[in-house]
Amino acid sequence: MDAVEGVETGADGLAHLKVRVRAAPDKGAANAAVLKLLAKSLGVPKSALALVSGQTSRVKVARIAGLPSGEVSKRLGVVP
Repeated sequence: MDAVEGVETGADGLAHLKVRVRAAPDKGAANAAVLKLLAKSLGVPKSALALVSGQTSRVKVARIAGLPSGEVSKRLGVVP
């Protein structure tokens, strides 16, 4: 099941939002699933999200237009 699983600290010491999607990393399907899950979880349109980096990596950076970071954390139920 696709889900936002919370925040975890990576080997680099930085906090990352951990999400799980069922889509295979084939032809961008997993990236699209991540953005769709984030849009649904945040209550914003998919057009408000963009993948900035990590298209071929497990660690991704997404831009979320129109929400301050504190509101993102609040809507996802995670502590920044």
